[in-house]
Amino acid sequence: ALTQKGVSREDAYGLVQHNAMKVWNDPARKGGDFLRNLQEDGAINKHLNADELAALFDLDYHFSQIDEIFSRVF
Repeated sequence: ALTQKGVSREDAYGLVQHNAMKVWNDPARKGGDFLRNLQEDGAINKHLNADELAALFDLDYHFSQIDEIFSRVF
C-alpha cells in the first residue's frame, strides 16, 4: 500500500520492518500491537491514514475468495 502511494519499495520495507521489529523483539508485547505501531508512525501517516491501515488488516478481504481457492485445489 505504501508503494502505491509513491514510497519506494526499500523505504516502505524499512518503515514496516521498523514497526514489526518493535513487536517481534518484545516477547512481553510491550512493543505494542503491530497495527497500532503503524497507525502511530508519523512517517507512515504521511501516506496512509489509520482507516487505510486498518483496512489492510481486514481478514474478511484477504479470505473473501477462500472457498473458490479451495474448490479449485481440492
